[in-house]
Amino acid sequence: MPASALMNVMITAARKAGRSLARDLGEVEHLQVSVKGPANFVSAADLKAEDILFKELSRARPGYGFLMEERGVVDGPDESHRWIVDPLDGTTNFLHGIPQFAISIALERDGELVAGLVYNPATAEFFTAEKGKGSFLNDRRIRVAARSHLENCVMVTGIPHRGRDGHDIFLRECRVIMPEVAGIRRSGSAACDLAWVAAGRFDGFWERGLSSWDIAAGIVLVREAGGYVTDLDGRQEMFEEGGIVAGNEAVTNDLRKLISKCS
Repeated sequence: MPASALMNVMITAARKAGRSLARDLGEVEHLQVSVKGPANFVSAADLKAEDILFKELSRARPGYGFLMEERGVVDGPDESHRWIVDPLDGTTNFLHGIPQFAISIALERDGELVAGLVYNPATAEFFTAEKGKGSFLNDRRIRVAARSHLENCVMVTGIPHRGRDGHDIFLRECRVIMPEVAGIRRSGSAACDLAWVAAGRFDGFWERGLSSWDIAAGIVLVREAGGYVTDLDGRQEMFEEGGIVAGNEAVTNDLRKLISKCS
């Protein structure tokens, strides 16, 4: 399916920023790194990629607003449209030379997510979706996995790192969920996790303490791949609450039931 004009804009911006990240990945031991918080690094590569994305998207769609991990909110005269951008989701992986990270771009129109892109420059995988048009991995249509029994499912989640709250509840969740599923994985990038759920590689995903730029593009991908996305209570307040559950309908329902036992 040929990419739309909107998706071409997103792909072009991501590809340009991705070339910058790929170069820096090869020089990862030489990157200048500053500490933004405990175990939460922001690198020169991260800032450079965000600058490229900001310039490219602003040039192609002048007037659109932004919500970006480093810049924060940037208002534009077009109040109906807002880009939600994470230039490097999986920074810790990147800084250790682990090729599991992504550029994440979503477009919000009148408060509704209408397009999403997750791009891993290390694997050359473009996950793209627009509302009503399906989800794609490069040029191939993707769907969420059809497995409906948790015992056959591989789940993915995020582990709260040093300096973040939530260690105790995460361990409780693992103790409850682990005996019910085929396995639990942790990749280090929420954007990649959601993209892989959309592609059927993972059956389900849950995590707490996320920001909107971590998950906005992935939400579109999962929905357009036939999946379901809610917050931990089954509502649509992922941005407000920071918690998320994703998968097919049966998996998300069963996963939420298990999580509810841990609160």
